[in-house]
Amino acid sequence: MSTKLLICDDSNMARKQLARSLPDGWDVEVSFATNGIEGIEAIKENKGDVLLLDLNMPKMDGYQVLEAILAQDLPTLTIVVSGDIQPEAHKKVIGLGALAFIQKPVNKDKLTEVLLSYGLFTKDEQQNDLQDISDRIPTASKPELTKSGNKQLSSPQANTSFTPTLSDELTLAPSLRDCYQEIANVAMGRAGDLLARLLDVFVKLPIPNVNFIEVSELRMALGDVESNESTSGVCQGFISAGISGEALLILNDSSFKDVASLMNYQYNEDEGTELELLMDLSNVLIGACLKGISEQLDINFSQGHPVVLGQHRKISELIANNVNKWKKTLAIEISYSIESYEIKCDLLLLFTEQSMRTLNNKLTYLLE
Repeated sequence: MSTKLLICDDSNMARKQLARSLPDGWDVEVSFATNGIEGIEAIKENKGDVLLLDLNMPKMDGYQVLEAILAQDLPTLTIVVSGDIQPEAHKKVIGLGALAFIQKPVNKDKLTEVLLSYGLFTKDEQQNDLQDISDRIPTASKPELTKSGNKQLSSPQANTSFTPTLSDELTLAPSLRDCYQEIANVAMGRAGDLLARLLDVFVKLPIPNVNFIEVSELRMALGDVESNESTSGVCQGFISAGISGEALLILNDSSFKDVASLMNYQYNEDEGTELELLMDLSNVLIGACLKGISEQLDINFSQGHPVVLGQHRKISELIANNVNKWKKTLAIEISYSIESYEIKCDLLLLFTEQSMRTLNNKLTYLLE
């Protein structure tokens, strides 16, 4: 009898990557859910003997799904697959009943190892599949056969191919936005993990906001970030083959005192101390986030020297000098906050319009 497997992740790209990473030879019927609410309903419909669960999702996140499974005693075995790799995240999901935690992007060998360790996939199935492959090696007198495997996909999403198209007029189609968002999600998790370890806290990670907009519209895009409170910011340029842009780190001024305490700084209310804190945070978050993107897309970024945008000013004032450098930008916004502290900082990755052509090609190669 086939194992009913449910993949619950808001990213279509992530769902496909997970489906492709399942062990060969595993007799499994795969279903998909795009958020926690759909996931719980699918489990109740007996579609989830095994659940591969993301954490950062809209409507109902992975933590809430695990809590609901416990509260309602739902029959499923859960493995968390997430870009949020903080030690505290790992502890939380295991405490809520997950069997294991695997970081994104998922490694097929690691997933197979975890499934084998819990008896969800057996070495006999693995061996049978290897025998199946050897039995079907083509000979000169026999046409080559293609291995289809035993996976049955109950959702049409699994068979949908993704091929970003390039045209003279670049746009951000929903499929492309999803890919950029998932790449940013994994990179955000790397940076959040470093920040969590540095400050010994739990960092609350959002769903990254991705837009392709006129640079002049950047102020409006930051409407959710803008507040009556003053902010301080740092800008750092980055470049790779065919890709260039700027990273902006913006910290609410009210956060400085708590950040100083967590970083064991002797805090004085002067701009020199605050600037040092701001530079330290930017080195951690910007560097780790760019590294996370470069590892996924197999590129190397060179980073320029950080430049202070300003201190104790509105966000719109901080970015005023940057809005005329190019016409359009691929803007990725990540808002980090710290559990139990009034600390909030925003990381903006701004890629030039021309960079999107290279990035789109990278995504096409990644998903082939």
